[in-house]
Amino acid sequence: MFSSKQTPSFADSQERDTYAWFSQRAWVEIDLGALSYNVKQLVIFLSSRTQLMAVVKADAYGHGSVTVAKTVLEAGASCLGVATVPEGIQLREGGIKAPILILGATHTLEQIHAIAQWKLQPTLCSPKQALEVSNTLEAINYNSPIPVHIKLDTGMSRLGTNWQEAGDFVQLVQGLPHLDIASVYSHLATADSPDPAIMQQQHNRFEQAIAQIKARGIKIPSLHLANSAATLADPKLHYDMVRAGLAIYGLYPATHLENKIKLQPVLQLKARVTHVKTIAAGTGVSYGHQFIAPREMRIAVVGIGYADGVPRSLSNQMQVLLRGQRVHQIGTITMDQIMLDVSSIPDLQEGEIVTLLGEQGQEQISADDWANQLNTISWEILCAFKHRLPRVAVI
Repeated sequence: MFSSKQTPSFADSQERDTYAWFSQRAWVEIDLGALSYNVKQLVIFLSSRTQLMAVVKADAYGHGSVTVAKTVLEAGASCLGVATVPEGIQLREGGIKAPILILGATHTLEQIHAIAQWKLQPTLCSPKQALEVSNTLEAINYNSPIPVHIKLDTGMSRLGTNWQEAGDFVQLVQGLPHLDIASVYSHLATADSPDPAIMQQQHNRFEQAIAQIKARGIKIPSLHLANSAATLADPKLHYDMVRAGLAIYGLYPATHLENKIKLQPVLQLKARVTHVKTIAAGTGVSYGHQFIAPREMRIAVVGIGYADGVPRSLSNQMQVLLRGQRVHQIGTITMDQIMLDVSSIPDLQEGEIVTLLGEQGQEQISADDWANQLNTISWEILCAFKHRLPRVAVI
């Protein structure tokens, strides 16, 4: 990730040339100040007994995992959550020493070896998996116990042992060599819904599972249930830790939660105008001629397309920001380029910056805007931006 406020240092001329080329085309801008602000706001929102896990899976929701991890830990996060073992290894190779929870299930010999080698913390979803991990560590003569997190299914119907079997499961894990229980947790399926009924049902099930475990005399070091939505929705769901993903990136899981805390969007998507031309009335634009110019028009070609993560299904629907005003995208979005109607800006020049997501002047376009147009969620929008777009840090 490169800083936009200082001259980047490069390992070699190839890296320098790559940056120079791509920075002239399109990039994802990451506001590390906003990221830090969001984490600090969440820490203030939580009680002093509740820690913040920053979820940085999927390359930190497209924001750049190592840089994001360093920033959120400095801002007050206690640990990190990722989906896969390679994501955890990438953070370790980037110099991250904080606890890293693997939220996905792991089974293979190679995964367990890597977890031990890189000092990662696995999620245990079943007795079978717990035995596999313990037996593998025994076979490789791994002496120190590794921290493990026990996942209970309270209604997500994804990973985890049924909550009704919590007592037996935790007792089994407690008795296995090489495993040290770090936490028991579950995941909520409808925390972003204005109707709290299912969330409350899952909360009640989690409480019953905890009671089962405690009835066996087992002490649990940490309990966690809340994602970003649940963190904002109800302090009773905070327990010893919350797992915040979307909120640290400055977006709200649902509109009814926007009044809970002030957040700042971290990501902006920008590209440059690469060509400007005039077309006559009746001229077709882009593949399939899904747009026909109704009059003589000034159009701009911008160097970004669906191969970079701009959804093709937004063709002829999206607006972008140029010189602080909204202009319409026209024609089919292509692999590497989009076209704009810039008739209102007759003196537009090649090289000018277009903001697809973010702010220009008094105008703003958010990932939520795209998500609402496409009947999807902002998580999907953020995670779609490809790695040929450099992540440029604003410090």
